[in-house]
Amino acid sequence: MKTKNLIILLLMSITTQAQQFVGDWKGTLDVQGMKLEVIFHMAQKDNNYTTTMDVPMQGASGVPIDKTEVNNNHITLKAAALGIEFKGELKNKEIVGEFHQAGMNLPLTLTSFESKLPGNTTLPSSKEELEQLKSYDKGNYKYSVSDYFARPKASGFQLSPNGKYMSYREKDENNKRHIYVKELATGKVQRAIEEKEELVRGYGWINDERLFFAMDKGGDENYHVYAVNLDGSNLKDLTPFDGVQASIQNILKEQKDYIIVLMNKNNKQVFEPFKLNIVTGALEQLYKNEDIANPIQGYEFDKDGNLRGYSKLVNGVQNQLYYKDNKTGEFKLHTTTNWDDTFGIISFNYASKNKDEAYVLTNLDSDKTRIVLYDLATKKIIKEVFSNPTFDVSGLNLSRKRNYEIDNFSYEGEKNEIIPVSKLYKEIYGLMEKEFPNKEAYIVDKDDNETQFLVIVQSDKLYGTYYQYDAKTKKFKLLYDLMPQLKEADMAEMRPIKFTSRDGKTIYGYITLPKEALQGKKVPLIVNPHGGPQGVRDSWGFNPETQLFASRGYATLQVNFRISGGYGKDFLRAGFKQIGRQLMDDVEDGVAYAIKQGWVDKDKIAIYGGSHGGYATLMGLVKTPDLYACGVNYVGVSNIFTFFDSFPEYWKPYKEIVKEIWYDLEDPKEAAIAKEVSPVFQIDKIKKPLFVIQGANDPRVNIAESDQIVTGLRAKGFEVPYMVKYDEGHGFHKEENSIDMYEATLGFLAKNLKK
Repeated sequence: MKTKNLIILLLMSITTQAQQFVGDWKGTLDVQGMKLEVIFHMAQKDNNYTTTMDVPMQGASGVPIDKTEVNNNHITLKAAALGIEFKGELKNKEIVGEFHQAGMNLPLTLTSFESKLPGNTTLPSSKEELEQLKSYDKGNYKYSVSDYFARPKASGFQLSPNGKYMSYREKDENNKRHIYVKELATGKVQRAIEEKEELVRGYGWINDERLFFAMDKGGDENYHVYAVNLDGSNLKDLTPFDGVQASIQNILKEQKDYIIVLMNKNNKQVFEPFKLNIVTGALEQLYKNEDIANPIQGYEFDKDGNLRGYSKLVNGVQNQLYYKDNKTGEFKLHTTTNWDDTFGIISFNYASKNKDEAYVLTNLDSDKTRIVLYDLATKKIIKEVFSNPTFDVSGLNLSRKRNYEIDNFSYEGEKNEIIPVSKLYKEIYGLMEKEFPNKEAYIVDKDDNETQFLVIVQSDKLYGTYYQYDAKTKKFKLLYDLMPQLKEADMAEMRPIKFTSRDGKTIYGYITLPKEALQGKKVPLIVNPHGGPQGVRDSWGFNPETQLFASRGYATLQVNFRISGGYGKDFLRAGFKQIGRQLMDDVEDGVAYAIKQGWVDKDKIAIYGGSHGGYATLMGLVKTPDLYACGVNYVGVSNIFTFFDSFPEYWKPYKEIVKEIWYDLEDPKEAAIAKEVSPVFQIDKIKKPLFVIQGANDPRVNIAESDQIVTGLRAKGFEVPYMVKYDEGHGFHKEENSIDMYEATLGFLAKNLKK
């Protein structure tokens, strides 16, 4: 009897010791000077131990560990395929040991932590399952996924204001894209910004000595603004506030050490302007946004940093522009418009002695937006400056050097259009037309003295080539080919299309056609609805995604359905409260048009999209289950009700607008429609295979949207591959994650379209 009790006690002791290892552990490896975080997730079931490993910096998550062996206070973890082994001993709530791989023996101490990964972590497909999916993309293809989606070795070229330096991103062997500064006279190069675990989301010049850049954490979109000297010194987080989103409103050219930023620091729902000293970090609040029910949503500063006006969102659906009286200094109500009308100041007319004169983008008395010269004091149009009868006008550029002369107008029709106005711009664009025939060439940067210009040359078959233009010599110098590995002759044509919808609307779009389609063969089609959906549109030009699909023999259809931007406010409004309904009709009419042209095989059509496009994928499988052979849902909404409930705080002031665009869930009739067009409630109508892709930290489309549809479909016996990246948000931005996603997507498409 005593012996039996002793055995039980021993078993309890061993189990207790083993349970000390159960949970989440993390530590940092020092690999030749590079810090690499490693995370182990250990679980126990029926005396069997399972472990997975994450290496966030390399985009690896859920990597299975073959062997988890516990012996008293010692543990051994082994992944034979990767040649990895870790041996450690539990000491004072830490596991102290060595990590062995590729002949390296590296000390590693693991500490316990509570893993709070978003979503249901049991749902994502295993690495092996996703690798199996990738294997279906078989063929002797000239180009790999990485040829299209590996970031360029160098990119993001910019000139310093004085024209002495050129900055650019350059990628290292670990896919980190650091920012370098090159002195043009000497060729001397130095690194200004080091990209570490978090991505540098954007950067630029503030003045001749200092640059800014922005970063968030894992795609959560709470951006911090940083500043650094061009030699990498005096790095400063200018907005060091957790859970706060910051963005640059104005770079003050006339006050070189200052910028104006917007932050939701005082209230997460609204943004307020602050003047920032980019050397010291000194912060001064310029205006308060205190009426949360009717918040300010935009600020108008002049070139000297003076607040001249602001725009309030009133009753959730109206814009009120308040303009400052130059005599009294008082802000007075100027104009009240619907939220979907346009009346916005592009720039004050600094060439005029009249301080109330401004270039305004408006459609208050027209369907299409146009540019007018406007007197804000008298509320009168001085003259119309530029318009287009078919498409919305998008903007103009002014020359600070030449007393704010107009350089060019721009709008987007079937292609991007630049209309040069000034003598200088007419000359440069004329030279570019001769130098780069049958291409689109744009001035993307210039120095303050307008001696050096950066030009990018693109087309539907050319990703982009940078040139430096010297205004004195009038010569173009090749700087960099962003994707030299992709040859123009091998790329597919992106063709603008136009068709009439079933209710008589003119719908524009694009189709990318592989060579087989141009030779008369009917090819599989990928239908790619865009995100947004309101005010967003697809554009002509080089698209790595559609080119990748064309390399596998697929055509890609992109329809700018009603509610898309650029086609006037009537076209925009025609899509309100039609999401999942008439928007889908337009997409289906585009498919019918492509079939009628003889380009595509009607039995091999897939639908794929991101955000609203992911939602449209699910609705396509619900609404027309026999039209599509399969679908790929990338960060897409599945349930309009939970989508509304999960809005980030800074979206909540716009909830009334969202009700006008989507559906008012407080109205029983509209709530019933919303339920009909929420795919999660229509799962029984989905008959075709689905692949779901999600960023775990997505603040816009919460991971619950993808978890719901995966859970629902699996419950009815569907095999649904599900890829989740725990270091991404709304869309994948890390190179290794993008490549992983597209390799799996190609495998899924091949499995279902190349039967």
